[in-house]
Amino acid sequence: MRVRILVYNVKAFRLGVRNVATLVAEHAPDVALLQECGPRDRLRRFSGAVGMEPVSKHFLLHRSIHDAVLVRRPWRVISHDLRRFPKDVRFYPRGALVARLGRSGHRLWAISTHFGLSPGARRRNADELVSQVLALDGPVVAGGDLNEGPAGNAATWLSSRLRDAWAEAGEGPGETFRADVPRARIDYLFVNDGVDIERATVLRGPEAAAASDHLPLFVDVSLAPSPGTEA
Repeated sequence: MRVRILVYNVKAFRLGVRNVATLVAEHAPDVALLQECGPRDRLRRFSGAVGMEPVSKHFLLHRSIHDAVLVRRPWRVISHDLRRFPKDVRFYPRGALVARLGRSGHRLWAISTHFGLSPGARRRNADELVSQVLALDGPVVAGGDLNEGPAGNAATWLSSRLRDAWAEAGEGPGETFRADVPRARIDYLFVNDGVDIERATVLRGPEAAAASDHLPLFVDVSLAPSPGTEA
């Protein structure tokens, strides 16, 4: 079964919820992994505009939603958990939102994450993300803004243990930042061996540049039926 995954840093929807929703709705992702989601009301308005169900959590004393996972029916969210990266900065904590998704005959783990700004923090974040993925049973898609290119230590570490969707099946230019003059590929989708990657594309153009400072990454994957699942 084919599933379309979106990875997108939406810059807190500061360039307009409508701009982002119009851009995303046309490509109808089944699962969206968002970063920098901003206030809760903006995420709710966006999810309503694109017809998807959002789940998110924020760390104590922080009003903004950093990461979110959204699904389109018939997919549903079975459970979700926000896992803070250890040894992270105090006032802008980083972590991974881990969601268990399901539909008839299929299960999927979806992880949205946003790595730190310093090389040392990103490398620690990568260690933690790999540990979390390896602890999950079944197919996993993990995507987000790593704040570094493919040659960085964190991206290299992840690519050696998981599969980089763009590196495996990317079509066209892969740079995602900045949206107006894209020169760096810093947004990724990684998968484990339970997922087949069919196609990865970065959406470019004036509409994309007007929606966020990042460009959206769309990846089509396929999943085999999950044993022992009916609903």
